[in-house]
Amino acid sequence: MYLNTHSYYSLRYGTMSIEKLVEKAVEFGIQALSLTDINNSTGILDFVKICNKNKIKPIAGIDFRNKNNHLFTALAKNNEGFREINECVSEHNILKKKFPELAPDFNNVFIIYPFGEKKASELKENEFVGIRSNEVRKLFSSDLKYCKEKLLIRQTVSFAEESDFALHKNLRAIDNNILLSRLQDGQCASPNDIMLSPEKLREAFEYYPKIIQNTEKLVELSVIEFDYETPKNKQSFTGSRYDDKVLLEKLALDGLQYRYGKRNNEARLRIEKELQIIDKLGFSAYFLIAWDIIRYSMSRGFYHVGRGSGANSIVAYCLKITDVDPIELDLYFERFINPKRTSPPDFDIDYSWRDRDEVQDYIFKRYGRKHTALLGATSTFKGKSIFRELGKVHGLPKNEIDDLIKYPEREINKNEITKTIHSLAGLMLDFPNIRSIHAGGILISEKPINYYTALDLPPKGFPTTQWDMYVAEDIRFEKLDILSQRGIGHIKECSEIILKNRKIKIDVHQVEDFKKDEKVKNLLKNGETNGCFYVESPAMRGLLKKLCCDNYLSLVAASSIIRPGVARSGMMRQYIFRFHNPEGFKYLHPVMEKHLKETFGVMVYQEDVLKICHHFAGLDLADADVLRRAMSGKFRAKSEFQRIVQKFFENCKNYGYTDQLTKEVWRQIESFAAYSFSKAHSASYAVESFQSLYLKAHFPLEFMVAVINNFGGFYHSWVYFSEARRCGAIINLPCVNTSNFNTKIIGKDVFIGFVHISNFESKIAKSIISERKENGEFASLEDFLDRIHIGIEQIIILIKTNAFRFTGIAKARLLWEAHLFLGKKIKVSPSMKMFKLPTKKFVLPQLEHNKIEDAYDEIELLGFPVGMSYFDLLKTKFRGELFAKDLINYVGKKVRVVGHLVTIKYVRTVKKEYMHFGTFLDYQGEFLDTVHFPQSLKKYPFRGNGVYLIYGKIVQEFGFPSIEVEKMAKLPIQADPRNE
Repeated sequence: MYLNTHSYYSLRYGTMSIEKLVEKAVEFGIQALSLTDINNSTGILDFVKICNKNKIKPIAGIDFRNKNNHLFTALAKNNEGFREINECVSEHNILKKKFPELAPDFNNVFIIYPFGEKKASELKENEFVGIRSNEVRKLFSSDLKYCKEKLLIRQTVSFAEESDFALHKNLRAIDNNILLSRLQDGQCASPNDIMLSPEKLREAFEYYPKIIQNTEKLVELSVIEFDYETPKNKQSFTGSRYDDKVLLEKLALDGLQYRYGKRNNEARLRIEKELQIIDKLGFSAYFLIAWDIIRYSMSRGFYHVGRGSGANSIVAYCLKITDVDPIELDLYFERFINPKRTSPPDFDIDYSWRDRDEVQDYIFKRYGRKHTALLGATSTFKGKSIFRELGKVHGLPKNEIDDLIKYPEREINKNEITKTIHSLAGLMLDFPNIRSIHAGGILISEKPINYYTALDLPPKGFPTTQWDMYVAEDIRFEKLDILSQRGIGHIKECSEIILKNRKIKIDVHQVEDFKKDEKVKNLLKNGETNGCFYVESPAMRGLLKKLCCDNYLSLVAASSIIRPGVARSGMMRQYIFRFHNPEGFKYLHPVMEKHLKETFGVMVYQEDVLKICHHFAGLDLADADVLRRAMSGKFRAKSEFQRIVQKFFENCKNYGYTDQLTKEVWRQIESFAAYSFSKAHSASYAVESFQSLYLKAHFPLEFMVAVINNFGGFYHSWVYFSEARRCGAIINLPCVNTSNFNTKIIGKDVFIGFVHISNFESKIAKSIISERKENGEFASLEDFLDRIHIGIEQIIILIKTNAFRFTGIAKARLLWEAHLFLGKKIKVSPSMKMFKLPTKKFVLPQLEHNKIEDAYDEIELLGFPVGMSYFDLLKTKFRGELFAKDLINYVGKKVRVVGHLVTIKYVRTVKKEYMHFGTFLDYQGEFLDTVHFPQSLKKYPFRGNGVYLIYGKIVQEFGFPSIEVEKMAKLPIQADPRNE
């Protein structure tokens, strides 16, 4: 009966979640129900599962439309039909073409056209015309009444109640990007698209029993089933499970010799144990596919970092999927895999942002596009975005929308329109808005992926599932995460630059040597980590100094302690205190001492959460893992989560723990689990940090250039240029004869790349480089203008950045020459010039020039001055009573210091007041840290980028000094002479 229903996965159209749609069907006693969302099958897997749970027969389909034009509805006879429908949608999405007005030739699909669109004689065997309840009377005057065997009931359902039509109209206005008042009937559903009871529907067709019979027959013939129990990933790498087992065993044992040598019995025993469980649970193919990807990427010279729970595995370590030794770190085997686990461990494999696309391309070509897809994601309507969208369609100006969002309690924001917006916002909250893409998940399927979903083609360029990671998990798909990060990029590029600049070949995989390197230890202990992966933020720099961190294991712990949960719970400070006072604290409970002695009774890693849930509260490992995943947002079954929470407290009560003890342990678990890393994950990050630290310790200039060129650090580029200068580099402005698109280094000279010049076109930058390579350096401005096709605006930018300083001619004169050469002349392509004609030389008067003008040009075009520092631009000569390196010697003293603002961390107190943590660079280029409490901040707020005079008290925490600010003022700089 209900062959055309929409959920809210009909984006910006439907108004019901799948749960609500099925709930409504249960309320009406409906026994069979379809889901036919517009141009997508996102909700089908959830829909079938929920229908089965409620003893309703599910029917799967898709409503095909080109924009607002409804073409036909396709219903799957069976799973093969569902695949056919998904293939049709996928093809049109991938090729970016419209859907046909006539349905393709499907073998296992029923097609329903809207009434009035097709004649009976035009219908194929599997095609019908759908009649809505309000269209029955039109049959009297239609030829279709003579072909009743081709007619079906098509009661479209888009709303739960008629009142939902207002919400639908607002969604349609948002989708069409028009005012609500401009919305036309053809852009909306009918107000009658609500669910009627079966009795009312039969009553509407009482004079056409054949139509009712046809519909019931079609419902009977439509069967869709999914197996939610068995894995859907590719089941074999070699072609047989036995061969997979044998190959994995050989590769692991070969790797054992590479990693541990020939006589490490402990490692051999652990490998044998893991291999048994991997084979028993059927995960061999998953490991071999991960190994295959690593094998390919290593053959291409791509660096990678393997992490995730799979990094707890010694087999993964021996296959070179990870570089984390699980024996050295005593990694918790059960976090990786346990006999109760039904899904394989996850592998997160990071590549440089420059290499990841090639790795993904290999995976698609190696395993086939029919069996491979990127994992989708869904962006929902949330928070401010709802009010912005609704405000626009209701015609509110931007300033009024901003005011409504910022000050909803103001009287001016309380009227009929805003009341309506607030009401609608509550209804729209968490509605799907846009189908997007997961950060890095890839699925490799045993059956063609269209058996489970239609595919989109986002800008990324690879087919992507229409549903997200939660649905993938429900149907038993396990993703491989192929991620990108800038840290790996700068490590790889730094090695290449060192080879070119110093003729030294670096093997960045010699991590064991890096861990023992004294220069590396000193950088780590002193927080000299600017530019180094994961350890450069102000908070991490402070933590390293507080922990006097100079070794790998301490860094592994620090990499997890820095996460928000530990800090917010107060346990980060506890960890630091206990680290310095291992005998000066009392464990919360003997279980904590037994299982968390390494971390002084503090839960630092995800494994610690599992241990405490298991050993303290008596949860089995499967329940403990569900609890951890639910807290980290990776598990959506709320009822299951609540059951386990209840079991946690019941078990603790049965063990005789006091309520106070149980609540404190739970508080620590709850605050920590949402943000925690696995120990292997932290160890993977620490390995990458050591690689960065080694390169910075021994090749600081090349390292900073690589960081600058990868654009992914914690700070703005000017901070890294400043650090390069502090390390001994000579920073040079861009030069048309020397600079490349990215920044380059020659000896100690660092030449800023064209990419850093604001508003300078990349195609011109690339043409400069290619012309220079082909025909040599430019002899003069005139020679440049003869050889490069460039307009006056772009040449002015180059001259202002002093990119023609090799000519020895002042910028002002070059600007005159450029205007004379280009200003009144149509530029001819260099290839069209056959002869070089002499140009007239003009005698110009002496033009004024000063360094401050240059500095302002540099700030305008590069974002920071190069020829002088911001300190040199100050009107005052005062540079502070102390510099950052001296603070620790004057704890308790009140001082005046001067610093250039780098970054601010915004924190809200329990009293809902704001306090800030500031990071500055002093005159010597050293970091200076400040604390701004609410009272001080109200009187002396930050006033944007610049150099500040700061007055306050020097304090220290575990040897890390900072200034508690009492007063602060932004210092004035010399006026811009260009405006005089």
